[in-house]
Amino acid sequence: MKKHLLLMMALLVATLAGAQNNAATSTSFYVKGTLVDSLTHEAEPYATVKIAKRENPAKAVKMFVTGQKGQFRERVNGSGTYVITFSSVGRRSLARTFSAKPDSKEIDLGTLNIADASNELGEVKVVAQKPLVKADIDKIEYSVQDDPDAQTNSVLEMLRKVPLVTVDGQDNIKVNGSGNFKVYVNGKPNNMMSNNPTEVMKSMPANSIKHIEVITNPGPKYDAEGVGGILNIVTMGSGLEGYTTTFSANASTTGAGGGVFGTVKSGRFTLSGRYYYNQRFNPRSYSGGSQHLESAQITKDVVSNSNSKSDGNNQSGAVEASYEIDTIRLVTMSFGLWGGRSSSKGLGNAAIASIEHGGYGYLTNSRNKSSWYSIDGGIDYQRLSRTVKDRMFTLSYKVNTRPQNSDGSYVYDKGTDYDPFWDEEMLALVNQRTDGSQNSTEQAFQADYTTPIGKLHTVEAGVKYIMRDNKSENDLYRQPDGSPETLDEQRSSHYKHQNDILAAYAGYSLRVKKISGRAGLRYEHTIQDVEYLRGPGADFTKNFDDFVPSVSLGYKISPMSNIRMGYNLRIYRPGIYYLNPYINDSDPKNIRQGNPELNPEKGHAFSLSYSNFTRKFNINLSLRYSFVNNSIESVTTVVDDRDIPGLQNPTGRSDVLYTTYLNIGKTRNLSLSGYVNWNASPNTRVYLNLYGGYASLKGAGGLKNDGWNVFAYGGAQQSFKHDWRLSLNLMGQTPSVTLQGKGSSYYDYSVSLYKSFFKKRLTLSASAGNFLTKYIRGEYSMSGRGFRTESWYKQPRRRFSMSVSYRMGELKSNVKKARRSISNDDVKSGGSGSSGSSE
Repeated sequence: MKKHLLLMMALLVATLAGAQNNAATSTSFYVKGTLVDSLTHEAEPYATVKIAKRENPAKAVKMFVTGQKGQFRERVNGSGTYVITFSSVGRRSLARTFSAKPDSKEIDLGTLNIADASNELGEVKVVAQKPLVKADIDKIEYSVQDDPDAQTNSVLEMLRKVPLVTVDGQDNIKVNGSGNFKVYVNGKPNNMMSNNPTEVMKSMPANSIKHIEVITNPGPKYDAEGVGGILNIVTMGSGLEGYTTTFSANASTTGAGGGVFGTVKSGRFTLSGRYYYNQRFNPRSYSGGSQHLESAQITKDVVSNSNSKSDGNNQSGAVEASYEIDTIRLVTMSFGLWGGRSSSKGLGNAAIASIEHGGYGYLTNSRNKSSWYSIDGGIDYQRLSRTVKDRMFTLSYKVNTRPQNSDGSYVYDKGTDYDPFWDEEMLALVNQRTDGSQNSTEQAFQADYTTPIGKLHTVEAGVKYIMRDNKSENDLYRQPDGSPETLDEQRSSHYKHQNDILAAYAGYSLRVKKISGRAGLRYEHTIQDVEYLRGPGADFTKNFDDFVPSVSLGYKISPMSNIRMGYNLRIYRPGIYYLNPYINDSDPKNIRQGNPELNPEKGHAFSLSYSNFTRKFNINLSLRYSFVNNSIESVTTVVDDRDIPGLQNPTGRSDVLYTTYLNIGKTRNLSLSGYVNWNASPNTRVYLNLYGGYASLKGAGGLKNDGWNVFAYGGAQQSFKHDWRLSLNLMGQTPSVTLQGKGSSYYDYSVSLYKSFFKKRLTLSASAGNFLTKYIRGEYSMSGRGFRTESWYKQPRRRFSMSVSYRMGELKSNVKKARRSISNDDVKSGGSGSSGSSE
């Protein structure tokens, strides 16, 4: 027994001695510090930290990330001389050398400053997923280039993911629940995209876009236009540095296209250009509906059905150049072209019946062609101060012209067996052809000045003058049975609408530690001159004066979270689509006409937002309340056609549906928008974009409606080995609400697969959407005094697509742009869903 005890004691002593000897030869210590921005001294959270021996810097002995406040404290084994390196996206790498003696317990590196990587793009491998959404005091930014779905989707499809933006089943776009918004490209207004956002964005490949900004509270430097806000689309040309060229091509069940982007720098001169072309082949779609009308003369029901097939093309191109005269003076020039053509053929039938007089029917055969273009150019001169940082003076000039043409023909095949009561109505069904052209040309001059006052304050001021000339010519040719075609001058319209807008603004911003704020006031004086060259209408001139305030306030709760609130007033001036008095009576039972006496509508908006962005979770919540007391609404009534202003040779019937636009709307909207992104792992992302709102609408004559509307877009992305990625998406929306009607709900889904080669220079992708059913069906109902209508549509939605892109070149320097430029966004556009509208 004693021998066993002695043996156990000997083993215990040997073990303790060995442990003590190991402790003496294997030391450890703690290293700590705080990483901050070199200019603002704000914490730099989640930066990658690498510690290695100085004699072997490639082999890391410790890797970790900084905390939310930029702090770190980590245990390191060993002793000697080490190199600690800090890296973060968009920052220059920072390296420090330190020594740890065998008896060192803790090494305090203190505060370390990291700077922006302003002139170089290193090849840094980021393991964690990049955040797709960023929030500022007055805008939300969605990074399209970091979303793999951009490889196969159009810009329109990507908009469904952007916070505060919804796209319904018919591809109608809304910002903050409003269809009244403006579109910018690279910080400059693009009239073609504002007037035809659906058609243009549907044809643009998303892999040409860097990010999309939703400017929710535009400051005083922006024109007062845009009730919902401003969408700023930043293309890959801005921010990419150096010589590089990217080629792309795509093909799908609805068309094919391709494009190229390139940039090159030589000395102080930099040139960037891009061009994209897309050919569309839209499968046949179907629509129909029913009407019930009650008038003093008759009660009748109308049932109609139609189908159409269309094709066309879209193209866009732009060239941007800059020349640095010296270190403080910069000249920027730009030229852009957007446009396309479309043609369609349609067949339809209608049946009209009444208890009193029986009924009749007819067939229609229609053909339509249209083209639309937007050509713009601009030049900016920017001068910085040699003595005061961020003091800047800018002069800008912009010119834009938007020619559009539309031609259509309507041939009627009428029956002959009907009650004489319908004689006048049947005589109105005359074969006809329309020849329309519109053009808007504008020139803008602007001067801006901004200067800091001390370290906390900044003031800005500017003036602007816009000359806008709008022309619209719509000729109607009629061809009664057996007669030659003749011009109907009474039903044709030649119309000029000129605007001169003078504006001035002043703004102030403050940034104190965690608090930031902006306030400003803009004044706009508008001179509107309307002249009728052919057709009915009296010339007139109007003047408008508008004061437009805006206020924003932000508080940074932590380096990764903030809360923001704001108020702004926005106005909408009606464009030609709303003002044009041309009478569209191709269907004599449903007549449409613009209203040249419309006034600009004014919208007030209050917002409260919260954002929190961490490595695992990104959350953005926005609560918004807005109201308009004179909104422009489309109003449909049952009238006697003799009461329609300017209608020649009326039939005297009192059962005609007449649609026009009036300043009668009083709208109230309360909405909550939410965006959530969860990085479940370094290779897995789950996200949800949600919008829910309640709208109350009231108009004259007892018109009113209200209801809820919810839009949701969610999905997941998974990365695999060897640069494979899979993406799944699902979206849906509840019925929409208008002043006189209600739409229907819809849903959609898609799956996409991506593969990259050659260090991600070559990317192949394929996607499929709504593949279980060929069509989607939507319905819309509308009612008013004396009538009720139900309409439906059935459109192809099943889609398959493939795309390829290849990038070559190295990144070294980018197109330098003036920080301020002209922004024209003061016209309310119409017909967003159709590029061939008589805008």
